[in-house]
Amino acid sequence: MDQRHAEISPADVLWKVMDSQRHSRPGIPPQGGSKHPRRRWIAAVFLLLAALASTPQASESQGETIHWSQVSEGQVKIDDNTPLAWNVYQPVIKNKKEKKKLANLVLILLGHRYLMLDLKARLVYEIVPGDLHASGSDWESGDLAAKSRVIPSSDWSSRNVGPAELYRLTLGDYGRELQVSLPHLFLIDSTFY
Repeated sequence: MDQRHAEISPADVLWKVMDSQRHSRPGIPPQGGSKHPRRRWIAAVFLLLAALASTPQASESQGETIHWSQVSEGQVKIDDNTPLAWNVYQPVIKNKKEKKKLANLVLILLGHRYLMLDLKARLVYEIVPGDLHASGSDWESGDLAAKSRVIPSSDWSSRNVGPAELYRLTLGDYGRELQVSLPHLFLIDSTFY
């Protein structure tokens, strides 16, 4: 392969720039070649760190994206009144590993605010809309549970109301009761028909 057409790495370019600046400084003699490999290595590490900083989160690149599907039978109420803008989403569960991790999560649109409920841990997280990516009428996101986003909540209760499970809790920042009704997930086996 002709050396003129060989690919030049970013570290080589950076080294050439640093080397040309080193030799062009008046009054400072050029340094010996013993530091040449060290500077090249430092430049390569710097460029590698810059490249890693500009890539998406490792969890999203490994396929740990949560797909939130709209629950058409779900209902949301605040102090027994239906808000003007609301919606309920639950994660699409593909396998048993995801079921264990995601089965108790619910994403709620409440006005212009998104909340994620962890029904098992009884925690409420405030979700930044920039963390959600539209996918038709559904949403996709990474892991949204961060301790810094926990909203104080109290008075959690749940009960079976026929075809649905009703969850009630008091939001600490609003001081109002939030009610979320989710349909039961029945497993239908074709052998019974």
